[in-house]
Amino acid sequence: MEKEFFYFLPRNLQTASDERALISATLAGDLDSFNTLALAYQNLVYNVAFRILGERFSAEDAAQQTFIFAFRKLSSFRGGSFRSWLLRIVTNVCYDELCRLKRHPTSSLEFQDEMGAEIESLKWMVDPGELPEDELERVDLARTIQACIDELPLEYRLVVILVDIQGLDYAETAKTLGLPMGTVKSRLARARARLCLCLR
Repeated sequence: MEKEFFYFLPRNLQTASDERALISATLAGDLDSFNTLALAYQNLVYNVAFRILGERFSAEDAAQQTFIFAFRKLSSFRGGSFRSWLLRIVTNVCYDELCRLKRHPTSSLEFQDEMGAEIESLKWMVDPGELPEDELERVDLARTIQACIDELPLEYRLVVILVDIQGLDYAETAKTLGLPMGTVKSRLARARARLCLCLR
């Protein structure tokens, strides 16, 4: 079990014991240790939030809320995969945000394209070295894939994001979402089938 946990560590945390030491130091009152943990996982947490919520500012807010909650509740972490624990928090934060948006829908003040995507959110995909037609093709493909992911029911979207985009295995995805592994596999199969139909 220790070996599997080591495999999932971010590059800037060299060993599982480094991570455990940072958690222990944080619990002893060392804020810098928690900041090190947050920096190690910030991209993962933000990317999951962005894929679920589909909007940069909401994803940034969800990521921030995730780390605030994690800091306040770190004493409740009982060991195992810290990554799974963080991913469970961020998915719950995103669930809450989606419920809030359903109750209080808002209009975006950002410029949007014909599909409703914020134009500014595509800037991260731009490679200054590629040809304009290649860039357009790649951006169009990325937009199409994200639109198909957005059309999935939330329970299917979550497993696609965690397994196919973030690279979690079935066991960690099941633990993160609090589901049996068989449910994860069946939802993933249905989600992939829907994505194939959508992309066609």
